[in-house]
Parts: sequence; C-alpha cells; structure tokens
Amino acid sequence: MTERLTEEVLQELLDAPSLDAFVDGREFPVETLAGFLGHMLEKKHLKRSRVVRMADLNETFGYQIFTGARNPSRDKVLQIAFAMALTLRETNRALRAAGTSSLNPKCRRDAIIIFCIDQGCSLQKVNEELYRLGEETVC
Repeated sequence: MTERLTEEVLQELLDAPSLDAFVDGREFPVETLAGFLGHMLEKKHLKRSRVVRMADLNETFGYQIFTGARNPSRDKVLQIAFAMALTLRETNRALRAAGTSSLNPKCRRDAIIIFCIDQGCSLQKVNEELYRLGEETVC
C-alpha cells in the first residue's frame, strides 16, 4: 500500500491536458478503516488484542472496529491511534477512513492532541493534558 502524496496527484491533475486524460484508467480507491488498521498492524508489527487493550476499548467493540463490523466515533479512532503510536499523517488517514474530520490545529482540543501525537505521548498522557487544559478527554 504505497500512498502517493496528495500534492503529487493534485499536480498531475492540474498538469493533465483534459479531465478525461486524468480520470481514464486511474483508480480512485476508497480506503476503509478496517483495511487501514490492518495495514498498520502489519507495518508496525502489532497484535490487535494488545492495541484493543491499550486503547482502553471494550474487547468485543474493539474487534468489531478492526473487522469493519462497527463504525467508531472520532474519539475511538483517536484511542486506537494513540495505542498504535500512529504519526499525525497516519492518524488523519485513519480519521478520514472512518468518515470523521481530520485533526485541525485551529481547534484548541485538536491542537493539544496534535502536539501529543508529535511528542509520542501515550493515551493516558494526552488525556492528562486535555484534562489539565480544560478540554474533553479522548476517553
């Protein structure tokens, strides 16, 4: 699963001689959350059971998220992202795949979460920082 940068694809679109030339023969894959999480488990050599536990999710609900049987809330995706130590880019991909909004640095709560992701904080630490700064915790 090699993802091309959005900027590269955008430039190809803008450089295309016509819309048909860009669209014809090109795949526009729809990424599912379950598919993305499965890929991240493999890439990071993680076990699903450990991630579900570290994300502080109900075991049944966690497995349903990973199999695609349940669509989680934005905060549940963030719990998983912290448990998997996803990068900001990976976290935003997971959020988009779940059909929720990406993290926005203009939003105070999101800015705190982004900072914690960048610093490699645990789920517990991000919740402590959110609470300390008067924002709703992730879980």
